[in-house]
Amino acid sequence: MSIVKESFGKTADGQDVDAFILDNGTVKAKVINYGATIVAIESPDSDGNIDDLVCGFDTIEEYQSDANPYFGACCGRFANRIAEGKFSIDGKVYSLAANNGPNALHGGVVGFDKKVWDAEIVGDAVKMTLVSPDGEEGYPGTLTVELTYSLSAENEFRLEYAASTDKKTVLNLTNHSYFNLAGKGSTHDHYISINADRYTVVDDNAIPSGELRSVVETEMDLLESKPIGENIDAVQGLGYDHNYCINQKKEGELTLAAFVCDPESGRTMECWTTEPGVQFYTANFVDNVKGKAGAYYGKQESFCLETQHYPDSPNQPDFPSTELDADETYTQTTIYKFGLA
Repeated sequence: MSIVKESFGKTADGQDVDAFILDNGTVKAKVINYGATIVAIESPDSDGNIDDLVCGFDTIEEYQSDANPYFGACCGRFANRIAEGKFSIDGKVYSLAANNGPNALHGGVVGFDKKVWDAEIVGDAVKMTLVSPDGEEGYPGTLTVELTYSLSAENEFRLEYAASTDKKTVLNLTNHSYFNLAGKGSTHDHYISINADRYTVVDDNAIPSGELRSVVETEMDLLESKPIGENIDAVQGLGYDHNYCINQKKEGELTLAAFVCDPESGRTMECWTTEPGVQFYTANFVDNVKGKAGAYYGKQESFCLETQHYPDSPNQPDFPSTELDADETYTQTTIYKFGLA
């Protein structure tokens, strides 16, 4: 395993951005400390051809542009949506920016995806650190977050999170990479299975009703592997953009959340996580976005597996709690493992 550090330019306000390239001889991953973002994951197909399997940009200017739909970024403090941008802790109401219709999304106007993190190489890993002050984007508590990226000899790209706060707060972190195992084109022919018997029912603004509904014999049923495109037009909204409740034997146990295979290239990806949910999103709002090496990314030409707690958890007392107290440590592990069928 090797790690190479190089410059990725400067932000609009002059902050240096660094890139780190992790290479195990088979898979190569590139991350930058702007948004703790995954910029590239290169992997061979069954014929040995190398392709980049994630959407992204070539420059820091593009990552800072309004055209960026959170490509590869760490979303926080609260990934996904909070209804009407409000929640309460111990009876005190906190108000957030409504940056997704009437709701708060992915941590606010300037979330963790738009921050330059401290970063260093530690052994065979890259550790990124961010301190979010009390009151930032409306969230209580000074929060310190660490995100460590590593790549194993078994082609496991591992994301390990840890966080602590000096005041009770809510926290929900995820990575927002957009994957395409073929490297380009529609993902409708990718086969996917998601290890979840239930999903969170949502309204037209993607806010949960509180109901956890069985997927069995519905268009949401991905328990058995099937093409992404098989039922996509029958799904609520413009395609899949729903939280699946992962079948965990024990809370916090590392569990296989999803398995994806592209039959044409032979590439496979396993998604493992300690989180209770995974948001399966089929890039329904990506519309001809110019990306790396002149590529253009279109609707449903990629997919996200955002491992996280359920949407709007602070307002849903029956969902797994996202509260973090001052005497607690938040931890999360997510693994994307690449292989061949």
